[in-house]
Amino acid sequence: MPNFKPFNYNQNAMVVINFEQQIQPNTFEFALHHLIRHRLDLSIFNSAFKNDHNGRPAYDPVIMLKIILFAYSKGITSSREIQWNCETNIIFKALSCDTVPHFTSIASFVSSHPEQIQSIFEQVLLVCDQEGLLGKELVAIDGCKMSSNASKEWSGTLKELTEKHQKIRRQIQYHMTAHQQADLHQKSEQEAAEKRSEQAIKTLTKAADKIERFLADAEPRMGQGKRKSEVKSNITDNESGKMTTSKGTIQGFNGVAAVDKKHQIVVDAQAFGEGQEHHTLKPILESIDAKFKRLSISDSIYQTGMIVTADTGFANETNMKYLHSEGINGYIPDNKFRSRDPKFAEQKAKYGKRNQHLKTTKLAHLIPASEFSFDPVNQTCICPAGNQISHRGERPDQYGNIKVFFEGRLSQCKHCELKHKCMKTPESANHRKGNGRQVSFKLDHKRAPNFTDWMKHRVDSAKGKQIYSHRMSVVEPVFGNIGTNKGLNKFSLRGKEKVTAQWQLFCLVHNIEKVGNYGNLAA
Repeated sequence: MPNFKPFNYNQNAMVVINFEQQIQPNTFEFALHHLIRHRLDLSIFNSAFKNDHNGRPAYDPVIMLKIILFAYSKGITSSREIQWNCETNIIFKALSCDTVPHFTSIASFVSSHPEQIQSIFEQVLLVCDQEGLLGKELVAIDGCKMSSNASKEWSGTLKELTEKHQKIRRQIQYHMTAHQQADLHQKSEQEAAEKRSEQAIKTLTKAADKIERFLADAEPRMGQGKRKSEVKSNITDNESGKMTTSKGTIQGFNGVAAVDKKHQIVVDAQAFGEGQEHHTLKPILESIDAKFKRLSISDSIYQTGMIVTADTGFANETNMKYLHSEGINGYIPDNKFRSRDPKFAEQKAKYGKRNQHLKTTKLAHLIPASEFSFDPVNQTCICPAGNQISHRGERPDQYGNIKVFFEGRLSQCKHCELKHKCMKTPESANHRKGNGRQVSFKLDHKRAPNFTDWMKHRVDSAKGKQIYSHRMSVVEPVFGNIGTNKGLNKFSLRGKEKVTAQWQLFCLVHNIEKVGNYGNLAA
């Protein structure tokens, strides 16, 4: 018979643990513990607590910040899971000194202190500068769109929400009528029908009341473009927005980060509830300048020649004018810059375009705009079926090119014999409201040079191509670390201020890792 060492689960043992010794050097928890203990001022949280003379003691922000940031570094965002780890995980126990905050206290800390979290973010940024981790030579800006704690099903313009409210009220009336007529059925059928009707009425009434409360005080939400047209509101979180991503349309926020090239330190992090990125460039750049002045990192960072890069989503005439007038050394290409580069002449044929097979399958049947007869003198357009479609005016696109727009009436298009070759979704034309086929044409008349032309010249130059080639290698690894390694794929809070705080906490984790890996702690 083999001889094994005996064991017995039904026994007691006393284990002596020194919490300080559990926090080993060259780990994230060590860098976190050291920074909070020796380098950061957490007295900024004191004003939020009014329990000095009465009330129960609160958990120290030192403990709360440590366990939350450590949890985020491990991809744990659930406050219940953080509480469970404080009960069972030795590192959480060491960081919290064996205290176990309730999950409601953890959730409240994250959502209730956006200003203090912003201050902590700046303090860590100052530490990064003091330890020589900021190069201040090139900053890359990009956004990461993620879903938030809101459903896109509750989105719409005020008109659309009003129509949805009316439709729900009609459904309630239908179920109430069906409920009243249930007496005509047999008893067993009557009871089942009544139960279904009661549940349907309860659910629909709750939804109708929710829309009604929102519409009582709501005002149209206007977009960020020049036309200031109404965009869809959201009943659950009206500061979030519908956004188109590679994975479909989401209701969420765009987490924008500005990253320094030297060690990929995030120097600014904000969340925006609009899908378009171009309107976020100015507030990000202004925030960086103000932050560097406030922290005495630089009195005028853009006058030192620091380069700013961003992708084509940030390019429009307004932003190019802003960069030019402020003397900012920026490189932001338009969406045609690769087509002007001979090096990419054969790229599309060799590798194909991203999602090109989906686009080709969906739009291959469409009659192109070139088949429409456009008269630029009389500003008229005749469709391939021989009908004149409506003129919808001229306006510049985001690059300053003047375009003229035409649009067919849906009542005309849905009865056209060519609708299956001309409309994107001809099968739904008979069941929807809206417009028919839309086309636009670029006017060939000469215009004065604009600021987009100025940026094209910069980006197309040999120096510009060399500088812009660094953008992706600077900012994309940060999103990869936060999204893949830290597991952030959705914002769990509502409201721009709270979502920004959560985004900054994850960027804080990234920056603290850099301090631990490249700062004096790593020496």
